[in-house]
Amino acid sequence: MSVKLKNVIETVAKEKNVPEEIIEKALKEGIITAVRKEYRIPREFIKVDFDKENDVLKVYVKKKVTPFVEDPRKEISLQEAKQYDKNAEVGKYVYVPLDLEELGRIALSAAKDVISKKVSEVEKDILYREFKDLEGKIVTGTVRRFENGDIIVDLGRVEAVLPEEEQIKKENYKIGDRIRALILKVLKDGSYAIYRKGKVKRYIKSQDGPLVILSRTHPNFLKKLLEIEIPEIQEEEIEVKAVAREPGERAKVAVYAKDKNIDPVGVVVGLKGSRIQNVSNELSGEKIDVIEWDPDPAKFILKALSPAKPTKWRVLEDEKRIEVAVPKEELSLAIGKHGINAKLANKLTGWHIDILSEEDFERIQQLPRGKETV
Repeated sequence: MSVKLKNVIETVAKEKNVPEEIIEKALKEGIITAVRKEYRIPREFIKVDFDKENDVLKVYVKKKVTPFVEDPRKEISLQEAKQYDKNAEVGKYVYVPLDLEELGRIALSAAKDVISKKVSEVEKDILYREFKDLEGKIVTGTVRRFENGDIIVDLGRVEAVLPEEEQIKKENYKIGDRIRALILKVLKDGSYAIYRKGKVKRYIKSQDGPLVILSRTHPNFLKKLLEIEIPEIQEEEIEVKAVAREPGERAKVAVYAKDKNIDPVGVVVGLKGSRIQNVSNELSGEKIDVIEWDPDPAKFILKALSPAKPTKWRVLEDEKRIEVAVPKEELSLAIGKHGINAKLANKLTGWHIDILSEEDFERIQQLPRGKETV
């Protein structure tokens, strides 16, 4: 007794974008589960064979040979058992094929329930692995809807979430808008924690399929945009050493070229600022300062404070801190509006920076801390 299923397997595999082998396995598992439930027998008492070449599926149930059949689902008479196994004996077992009518009813039940669930799990796993490989890369999607401040973005095969906390505040989107973002995190299931000041603020929970979290505020979003815009970065002639951002407002990028004949800042900025302007436009006008990275922490920090020009500095290596002096008229420039320039320089270098006027700097020179460099 058999049921032809090749066309069914091919159709489902195509519709679900899942390999035929997986659909075939899911079908077998589904039928075993359905038969086990129907017959109330152990899993090992069921055998499913699929002859793909001849397009035939056969299902067998292991039954005990007994002189008196009390439960035909589990037992079989010796006379009937001989039809399937000439060497059948009372007390032993034989595999008995299910008849076409009974198999059809059970297979239909399995297809509706177990198989559908297993295929769904496989789809979810395939999508997870596909998007996990894209973690840390930029994707483009369509704004689908809004949920409690979050933007739900259609990426084609999945819907991703751009949390409110990962959005540039000045930006406004409407349904149908195209949007680019960094894939920040991909989870197979569960939930993603949003932190604020070191504490969990809220959770975003997965629905159907993997949970894909996007970001337009992460420093790596800017870094990846630079890689896309500037071939020299893609070709590794220029390296982006560090990125610091106040999303939508201002950013600092440290670049480096091993070849001393290459001006990394000039290459990244482009002719008349054309290259960096393209990146800035994508970030809603975020002003981007490009500086040359230096292996000497002090020199790097001084460049990071641009456009201010410190005149003196004192490095406190044990504390990973530096005190810098700037002319009084450049103090506000060095600190920046709302402290943004100093904050970005700190993020970029990883050092704590004390910005002082030249007068205040001189007054604390007598303190025996670290070494002074002028």
